[in-house]
Amino acid sequence: MIEVVNPTTEEVVGTVRAGTAGDVDTAVTRAVAAFPRWAATSVADRLAVVRAVADGLAARADELASTMTAEMGTPITFASKVQVPNPIGIVRGIETTLSSGYFDGEEIGNSLVLREPVGVVAAITPWNFPLQQMVAKVVPALAAGNTVVLKPSELAPFTADLLSEVLHGAGVPEGVFSLVHGTGPVVGEALAAHPMVDMVSFTGSTRAGRRVSALAAETVKRVALELGGKSANVVLDDADLSRAVKIGVANAFMNNGQACSAWTRLLVPADRHDEALEVAAAAAAKYEPGDPALPATRLGPAVSAAQRDRVVAHIRAGIAEGAKLALGGPDRPTERGHHVAPTVFGHVAPDMSIAQEEIFGPVLSVMPYRDEDDAVRIANSTIYGLGGAVFSADPDRALAVARRLRTGQVDINGAAFNTSAPFGGYRQSGNGREFGPHGLAEFTELKSIQR
Repeated sequence: MIEVVNPTTEEVVGTVRAGTAGDVDTAVTRAVAAFPRWAATSVADRLAVVRAVADGLAARADELASTMTAEMGTPITFASKVQVPNPIGIVRGIETTLSSGYFDGEEIGNSLVLREPVGVVAAITPWNFPLQQMVAKVVPALAAGNTVVLKPSELAPFTADLLSEVLHGAGVPEGVFSLVHGTGPVVGEALAAHPMVDMVSFTGSTRAGRRVSALAAETVKRVALELGGKSANVVLDDADLSRAVKIGVANAFMNNGQACSAWTRLLVPADRHDEALEVAAAAAAKYEPGDPALPATRLGPAVSAAQRDRVVAHIRAGIAEGAKLALGGPDRPTERGHHVAPTVFGHVAPDMSIAQEEIFGPVLSVMPYRDEDDAVRIANSTIYGLGGAVFSADPDRALAVARRLRTGQVDINGAAFNTSAPFGGYRQSGNGREFGPHGLAEFTELKSIQR
């Protein structure tokens, strides 16, 4: 059995069965058997299921939010406003795409080009946005006619149980969707290597993504990866500095700093660095660590003791490398819980480890740049390319800089997140896209019929 620990109380709140390679084989075999009938269902029938899933999630929104807060520490207000509504928005977007004739086919010359399901999809998901990441894989895969075996993170398994109930309540047949709890080295690797799995969709660390790719390559599976990030918030010299920095801090610290697309590098003009650092430290100080079950709490704990220790190690490395510690540090801010103090560094050089490595905690690096070209160079200087931002008083200038950033998403002047726009990364942030029609396309094969 796997014990599930509340990261705020450090108490065991439940257990789930640790799956085995045999459990994976059973689930995959059932998925193979269920595939022909599910793939042959009409788009109208699958659309009805998708609508029922959205309605089912909405009906259980409070339960889903409180479950995520208990098992992985996301603040309840963030869970209620983001962690649940975003997945519902993703499902509604799939509903819109299915209603648009997406699977009707396309005429190209004398060819009819069709989209068909890939087959059996293995979905391997993380703990930080558990519902969103599961929904972003499972629902479009099912909507496209695939069968799915889901392995959620063992750190956030109860959210997966709730989603499973919603899916089956919406009319997804047994075998078409299966849930196997367990660890990555056992269940995750068995799925990635299984010869009857046709596609693996994985979200997690870049290191784990490389392992999944290597295992999947043995049977030439399709692999979609959403991996790490080290996103830059580029504040141009004509921007409202105070506004840009405050929005940037909120983005960097959302979900307790545990977001792959968080803007963890704040790039500011060198002559305004000290001003920006002061604003950032003041804004970050308002993120006082506390009980995430309380509506006023903005910063909950790291998901586990191991994750807290990794973040603290990065903070110590930043101090050792000579970055200026403006707020926070490695000391524990609370007697109980896996909390990390909100931390802000200044005078961070591009080659420092805290500017290059994904920290996955409430740590912000303020970095000076000389001019616009230097800012773009610094922003593009990591192995990652997932998210980013540009702030400027001139929208056209901001767009021009955004086009130069080698990253999958860029927000201009704090623009809202769009659950129907493609989400994914460049370089070692992964490949493939999730959300909307592009996310649905990931789970389809193209067939050309000449006539």
